[in-house]
Amino acid sequence: MPLILWLASASSACLLLLLLALELQLGRAPRLSASGSQERPSGCSWLRILVPAYNEHDNITDCLGAIVAALPPDWPIELVVIDDASSDDTQALADSARLACPRTDLSWRVVQAGPRPGGERWSGKNWPASVGADLSWPVGDASSQWLLFLDADVRLRPGVIEAALQEACSQGSDLLTLAPRLECSCLAEWLVQPIVATLLGLGFPIRRSNDPDDPTAFAAGPFMLFRYSSYRAIGGHRGVASEVVEDLALARKIKQANLRLRYLLGVDLVDLQMYRSLAALWEGWTKNWFLGVDRNWFKAAGSVGVVLLLFAGPWVAAALLLLQQLLGGAVMPLTAITVGASLVLVLAIRLWSSWRFGTPIRFWWLSWLGAFLIAAIVPASIWKTTTGRGWTWRGRLLEG
Repeated sequence: MPLILWLASASSACLLLLLLALELQLGRAPRLSASGSQERPSGCSWLRILVPAYNEHDNITDCLGAIVAALPPDWPIELVVIDDASSDDTQALADSARLACPRTDLSWRVVQAGPRPGGERWSGKNWPASVGADLSWPVGDASSQWLLFLDADVRLRPGVIEAALQEACSQGSDLLTLAPRLECSCLAEWLVQPIVATLLGLGFPIRRSNDPDDPTAFAAGPFMLFRYSSYRAIGGHRGVASEVVEDLALARKIKQANLRLRYLLGVDLVDLQMYRSLAALWEGWTKNWFLGVDRNWFKAAGSVGVVLLLFAGPWVAAALLLLQQLLGGAVMPLTAITVGASLVLVLAIRLWSSWRFGTPIRFWWLSWLGAFLIAAIVPASIWKTTTGRGWTWRGRLLEG
């Protein structure tokens, strides 16, 4: 009986994986590529790049170096690092990078966010992002001023600034957001991040996000380029001050205001390494997962079921099949073919993800372990989010 159940699971996984591949392929995700032109679009009078930073010792120097290297020459650009009361040397490292910068055409500030306003609830990077956006502007009107919010774990490649602004201006975008290429270094990232990339592609289809008549809205927080007038119209980060997953909230506000959201793959131009250890990955995803499914218990349970069925089911079925053979039991050819087909489809999904999102297939054969890790993350996320106990980011307590 167990083998029959796992055979049904493997068969279902085959079908679901096929449907998933079709859904992702039909999405025809648009990809941003470097245009080769360094001409500033007429719709941009000033660009302010904002990097909110909290305890970014491991990231801030490389992040700022990559930004400077990616900037087109002689554009009206201001780079602002907003330190959110870091307990490490983030601000000192940012100041050192500023002083060592060889670019004389770049305006650069490192500022302190200061304490959050009393009686108000601000989560995560919303406060420092708001402080940076509220700084005075030197030139231009709001409709031709742009804000680019970057996370400190982002690494820009040359050409991305020009390409993003040219795309946003030509398409009349109010928010242009890029899905970065996820980099993995530790084993925990290799196990979880490729699965998450696949789930995001299914849960937030790019085609639907770019459709102004579809309420689906998604933004990738590491790279968000706003037209300043539109950012102000939706209340900016102040309007989502209490939101932990602020990128989704901002994207929804853009669409609700009948403004133009543009969501593109930026895997050729933006790299992102979110976590450097299992502990950091656990803290990050237990912070975000339940919020990402809108605190919906049914969606949370469904996400666990889908992950286990798709990425663990075929491997468990294969293990049971092998065990039965080792014990001398007969194995039906149809059973072996079905299980084998499900494993091929697991690999096919990883190959597709590698081609579409730039996530290599390394350790694909451990996807079952990643599925079980996600199955542990989800209930922990529900617990932390609903109780507030242990709900932290880099040790800083969050509020629900």
